[in-house]
Amino acid sequence: MRILVTGGAGFIGSNFIRLVLQDPEIEITNLDLLTYAGNLENLRDVASNTRYTFLKGDVCDAALVEQLVGGSASPSFDAVVHFAAESHVDRSILDSSAFIGTNIRGTQVLLDAARRNRIPRFLQVSTDEVYGSLGSSGKFTEQTPLAPNSPYSASKAGADLLVRSYVQTYGFPGIITRCSNNYGPFQFPEKLIPLMILNAMEDKSLPVYGDGLYTRDWLHVEDHCSALLAVLRNGRPGGVYNIGGNREKTNIEIVRLILSLLGKPESLIRHVQDRPGHDRRYAIDASLIRQELGWEPSVDFEEGLNATVRWYQDNIGWVSNIRSGSYLAYYSEMYEKRADMISGLGLAQPTKKKSATD
Repeated sequence: MRILVTGGAGFIGSNFIRLVLQDPEIEITNLDLLTYAGNLENLRDVASNTRYTFLKGDVCDAALVEQLVGGSASPSFDAVVHFAAESHVDRSILDSSAFIGTNIRGTQVLLDAARRNRIPRFLQVSTDEVYGSLGSSGKFTEQTPLAPNSPYSASKAGADLLVRSYVQTYGFPGIITRCSNNYGPFQFPEKLIPLMILNAMEDKSLPVYGDGLYTRDWLHVEDHCSALLAVLRNGRPGGVYNIGGNREKTNIEIVRLILSLLGKPESLIRHVQDRPGHDRRYAIDASLIRQELGWEPSVDFEEGLNATVRWYQDNIGWVSNIRSGSYLAYYSEMYEKRADMISGLGLAQPTKKKSATD
């Protein structure tokens, strides 16, 4: 199986690539623009794998995507797994333009290229945030109406609806997955769990929005990736699958658990002004994927959180490279090294644009 993964240098994408490369029959091409949350250090351990190829590029670049997907083989890939997205809610509230571009325009570009070149399978990796906010009871099912409450979730809902429209209009082999909150190794430090772990390790205050009673269903990234692989292999074309960890926790519970694991005092907790449009509760009903594909989460939450804390303790160099920005220099080095590879694929070398981080 030849798979094009978009956004594979990010948190979930890199964990997915690492998982699927365990199958000797799978080849991966990773297309990633390497924006601030993409990190090639996440994939150092597979960079030399002959079944793995990295290409720096933008999913919004229609010419590049068409060249890649419309390669010499017909079709050039057996599947597209689409992770590439801007994903941080707070950033979307400050400026939604990048979210509209990458999450909606990028998905449309990929869909058009995949449809024209008859890619047999297209997996849209989405989020439970498209469903909006739950009350104190009930769970999101695949039939729950979309009601996004942030620019980020609205952009993901728009992308999901594009996939659905291609399924309905063209008979396109698209599948959508919607996952609950992920945690685990290689998560960018702006997200709740790594931010709280790192602040606690350094005896810094742990900022908690509002009363801290916002509730999320937590899913270990390895469980998420195993579910994605199950859907990729056996999911129904045109289907939607919710993926959840079946472990609801409030934000304040998460923070207290982290402090306990690190032996730090709860006096480090600092409640801060709430953010706009903050969804009160998410919870996933994952019975469909269990019934159809036999998938269930296997990582116990407490054990998974403990392992995640240890990972950040053991990989402080990875964290330091992000905080210092040196991982961006690593991008530049790797970008230059990959020029020959890009030429070998028959693709024009993308123009490197100067960014705010250069």
